[in-house]
Amino acid sequence: QLQLVESGGGFVQPGGSLRLSCAASGFTLDNFAIGWFRQAPGKEREGVSCISSSDGRTYYADSVKGRFTISRDNAKNSVHLQMNSLKPEDTAVYYCAAGWLAMFPTVQTMCVMTSAYDYWGQGTQVTVSS
Repeated sequence: QLQLVESGGGFVQPGGSLRLSCAASGFTLDNFAIGWFRQAPGKEREGVSCISSSDGRTYYADSVKGRFTISRDNAKNSVHLQMNSLKPEDTAVYYCAAGWLAMFPTVQTMCVMTSAYDYWGQGTQVTVSS
C-alpha cells in the first residue's frame, strides 16, 4: 500500500519547537517533490515548505522563512520539517505530500500546485498557544 504518514505534531507554547516527520511506505521518495502544507480552520490550504528529492532544492513560504527547515532522510525514506520559534498563527493541520518532480516547473511551484501531488498524508495537528 502506497502511503505517507505524518508524525510529530502536538501542543507547544509560542517560541517553542516541533519536528514533523513524513514517512513514505510502498514507494521511495526518489524523483519526487515533497511538500509540507497546512490548513487552519476557515482558511485555504497553503504551501509551507517543499523540497526536490533529486537535488535538494528547497522553498519556504515567507511566513516561515528563517524559522522552519525542511530536510530529507534518504536512509529512512522520510522528510522532516523542523519548526522553531513557533507562533500562534502557525496553528493548523499539517500535511505532507509527494508528487512526481516532472510535474513541477520550478521548486516554488511545488508549494503552489497542490493538484499535482499524487500522495497525501492524513495530517497532524500543530497547536501553538500560551
